[in-house]
Amino acid sequence: MKRFFAWLRALFGRTMDKLEDPEIMLDQARRDMQTALTGNREKAVQAITQRNRLQQMLDDATRKSAQLEQQATTALRQGNRELAKQFLREKTSNDTTIETLKGTLATAVETVEQVKVAIKRQEEEVKKKTAEALAMKAQWKQAQIQESIGRALEGLTFENEYEGSFAAARDKIKDKQAEAQARTEMMANSVQGKMMMMEDQTMDFAAEEELAKLEEKLGLSAPKIQEVATTTTDSVDSQLEELERRLGNSGGDSSTPS
Repeated sequence: MKRFFAWLRALFGRTMDKLEDPEIMLDQARRDMQTALTGNREKAVQAITQRNRLQQMLDDATRKSAQLEQQATTALRQGNRELAKQFLREKTSNDTTIETLKGTLATAVETVEQVKVAIKRQEEEVKKKTAEALAMKAQWKQAQIQESIGRALEGLTFENEYEGSFAAARDKIKDKQAEAQARTEMMANSVQGKMMMMEDQTMDFAAEEELAKLEEKLGLSAPKIQEVATTTTDSVDSQLEELERRLGNSGGDSSTPS
């Protein structure tokens, strides 16, 4: 049910969006103005008709008063005063009606003139609003076109948008190159160090040999030779004493049996 009501709300909103379309609203407003103008024109026609009717009634009443006066004059000439008096009474009543019609007609004429002015102003307003509606519809079309262009351009990408990625990649490559150069430099230093150590050892050996030769030449190495000889002699004597001891022990054992 929730999905159904959500669908109804979405459908209603979509329908309202269509109904609230500016172009549709402007067309409806223009039709409403035309309908109102047509209705007012019809009312003005009715007002003018009534004014013309009042004018006809006034004209008829005026002619009737003139006719009654003529009839009263004729009756007097014929010596019929009662008939003449009757015609004059009717003329007086008709004159009263004429005065009433004149007032009503004056009001009707004024009203009709005001209605004509109002109708003319309304016609001008309708023309103005119609032109304005056309201009607004053109603006609405332009806005729709601009919106379509904007939506079409939303998916466009330009090189400067990737500058951040390129810069990051460029920095990472530079860091990696610097690290590789550092490792190469360290390796070169290590090999060079080993070579220098080997050269130092070689030079040390050569220096030792030269020093030994110099000591031997100067006679500074003799005590060491004498010491070695003494040590050797002591060792030989010890060995000789050990051998004599063994031989002595062996001789003593051989005389015991005899």
